[in-house]
Amino acid sequence: MEGLIPLVNRLQDAFAALGQNCLLDLPQIAVVGGQSAGKSSVLENCVSRDFLPRGSGIVTRRPLVLQLITAKTEYAEFLHCKGKKFTDFDEVRQEIEAETDRVTGMNKGISSIPINLRVYSPHVLSLTLIDLPGITKVPVGDQPPDIEQQIRDMIMQFISRENCLILAVTPANTDLANSDALKLAKEVDPQGLRTIGVITKLDLMDEGTDAREVLENKLLPLRRGYIGVVNRSQKDIDGKKDIKAALLAERKFFLSHPSYRHMADRMGTPYLQKVLNQQLTNHIRDTLPAFRSKLQSQLLSIEHEVEVYKNFRPEDPTRKTKALLQMVQQFSVDFEKRIEGSGDQVDTLELSGGAKINRIFHERFPFELVKMEFNEKELRREISYAIKNIHGIRTGLFTPDMAFEAIVKKQIVKLKGPCLKSVDLVMQELINTVKKCTKKLATYPRLCEETERIVAGYIREREEKTKDQMLLLIDIQVSYINTNHEDFIGFANAQQRSSQVNKSAVGNQGTNLPPSRQIVIRKGWLTINNIGIMKGGSKEYWFVLTAESLSWYKDDEEKEKKYMLPLDNLKVRDVEKSFMSSKHIFALFNTEQRNVYKDYRFLELACDSQEEVDSWKASLLRAGVYPDKSSGSNKTENEENGQADNFSMDPQLERQVETIRNLVDSYMSIINKCIRDLIPKTIMHLMINNVKEFINAELLAHLYSSEDQNTLMEESAEQAQRRDETLRMYQALKEALAIIGDISTSTVSTPAPPPVDDSWLQQARRSPPPSPSTPRRPTLNNPPTRPLSGRGPAPAIPSPGPQSGAPPVPFRPGPLPPFPSAGEAHGGPPQVPSRPTRAPPSVPRRADTDGSSRPDSPPLLLDL
Repeated sequence: MEGLIPLVNRLQDAFAALGQNCLLDLPQIAVVGGQSAGKSSVLENCVSRDFLPRGSGIVTRRPLVLQLITAKTEYAEFLHCKGKKFTDFDEVRQEIEAETDRVTGMNKGISSIPINLRVYSPHVLSLTLIDLPGITKVPVGDQPPDIEQQIRDMIMQFISRENCLILAVTPANTDLANSDALKLAKEVDPQGLRTIGVITKLDLMDEGTDAREVLENKLLPLRRGYIGVVNRSQKDIDGKKDIKAALLAERKFFLSHPSYRHMADRMGTPYLQKVLNQQLTNHIRDTLPAFRSKLQSQLLSIEHEVEVYKNFRPEDPTRKTKALLQMVQQFSVDFEKRIEGSGDQVDTLELSGGAKINRIFHERFPFELVKMEFNEKELRREISYAIKNIHGIRTGLFTPDMAFEAIVKKQIVKLKGPCLKSVDLVMQELINTVKKCTKKLATYPRLCEETERIVAGYIREREEKTKDQMLLLIDIQVSYINTNHEDFIGFANAQQRSSQVNKSAVGNQGTNLPPSRQIVIRKGWLTINNIGIMKGGSKEYWFVLTAESLSWYKDDEEKEKKYMLPLDNLKVRDVEKSFMSSKHIFALFNTEQRNVYKDYRFLELACDSQEEVDSWKASLLRAGVYPDKSSGSNKTENEENGQADNFSMDPQLERQVETIRNLVDSYMSIINKCIRDLIPKTIMHLMINNVKEFINAELLAHLYSSEDQNTLMEESAEQAQRRDETLRMYQALKEALAIIGDISTSTVSTPAPPPVDDSWLQQARRSPPPSPSTPRRPTLNNPPTRPLSGRGPAPAIPSPGPQSGAPPVPFRPGPLPPFPSAGEAHGGPPQVPSRPTRAPPSVPRRADTDGSSRPDSPPLLLDL
């Protein structure tokens, strides 16, 4: 079975072309530390090659994603130089510098765009490491003033991911309690499950001091402990000291140093590689289930879109023809669904075209009819003129029917305006619906433009024909006044009612209300805008409108009624919107100058949108509450009172006017009913149904004749790019899931170390603990602890010579008697007597050689 880390490298390949975000989701190790802490040297020691840029100040200015892969031959590859193998690692360094300068500039700028480098070598263990810019405080060169925050944000972008292990690098010659790397790691990993400490520059500590207690995880402990390494000095680097020789020198340093020789097998770069390899393997195994679930959800989210692209065959000569047929068919289906309504994929955010047209038919059009409603006094004056002009010089004894016809025809002609306006409103909604449906054709810009142009042009053609038909309907009504209609009151009934003035005749025309006038016309929330001013602002209530009253309640349960307002003598008028309010307002008032509610002459009601206002006005119309005339109408009516009274001075003329008035009212009620019924039907037949038939039957032919098919089906560059990216993403996700399916999760993972008291990380800024650099005596070294660690890392580098192994020999038998009393408090050395009975020294070596995981193996790597 292939190892976990190589499989993750295959995942990296699968996602390499999909961008940085995908790379960040894969398990990896981020190297974090201050500027010049030795991060790059640690990486070079892991690779056993000099390949990273060197210099003073900030050198690493872009994240370097470094994949180490065990192989028989040694070479390097860059993701941005596909197919090119680098065998000279000086060229690798030059390429890193050139690629960094290409993005960040020549003068110390930084960028979060990673450089991806893969190194194949027989001298490495499989790892994925990220070298991040060092934490700096002061900007240099052309760096921005907030360079510290930028670097911090970049580091957090990587280490905040749960899939990322954190390698916190801190030099030994600085105060560990003030380590920026450990502070950042603590912020994103408070439990310490992902943080491994690395102590560099142990050879540069002051004479007489050491970091033994830190490396033993007794002072300033971490859950996963610390590993010490010794990097090459600047003198060694300048002198081109070989890294293999540096690793031998590192091994010799730990074996010969009196404070570190007892744990030499748990120190150094080879051991660090081994620990990182195992920790990354365990981390990959732990994070794979969540990673698999994320990939599966991403795959499901794009499957529908991929189904559309799967049938794309650029080389197929019939491809464009098939695509054109599919697009036109899809457009036709979408248009019909938006007009006729559909149960699938219901839009819950806005009304569809069909729903808006329905409101035009049953709310807006009736409202427009009433807006042109005749003025009562003006009508009576016109009737008076008509009667007098018909009689001429003679005094008429009877009411002339010709006056009735003249007035009725004039009122019928006024209906043309609302009818034509309703056609305009429906046409606009149809064009808006076409524009929304053509959005799905955006793949082919020319097809989208042509489809919209052709269909919109046809809609405007039908608009003209529909308007002609509207005018014809009005002319038909004018051409013959049918006084024998069954709903017409007739002359006798009109005369009988002429003795009383029925002011509500106009208000209730065309509404044959049932005996019970308590039928609910509308319910909904409205804000009373003016009543709440004295009580601290407007307030929202639940309103119920019936045929004879408007009531409002505290809430929609309708248990606590606040008030019931009769609709007699009420009218509606618009109120200008306040600049401090986002609501749209209308008002109810009494035509007899009485208070509407308590001491208020007006009842101002507010809605969230103008559409709601229009809808409430239409509902009030059904209840007989009509809109008021223009603001100047009151003065006009007062001026006309004298004229009207002059014509009413003759009692006989007054009775005749009243009779004609009742006849006109009755007949116009019949006409309004007829028009309200016929206009929607006419629009539906001549416009909407015709447009649907045109799209189904003729649109394709018009598209073929309008332009060359190849030009029409030219795909947009954006769509081609999106299709390619989607298909690549789909293949990468499928490949990634297949790779994860190859991973055996039956192997036993190493459990995480137990928690430690790391509160020192939070208190470091307030009261730093004692410096780890405390004097040590050579006699404190503990030889018996060497068998506990095993000799696992030793084979990772050339075997040390006799001079490197000789120093520990004299010390092994000497310190045994005094040691148990020296370290009883910390639990490290006192474990020596009991450990051999549980785990003989040979057990760790078996774990290293056969790769099996045993319960006693973890302390070898983690229990530091």
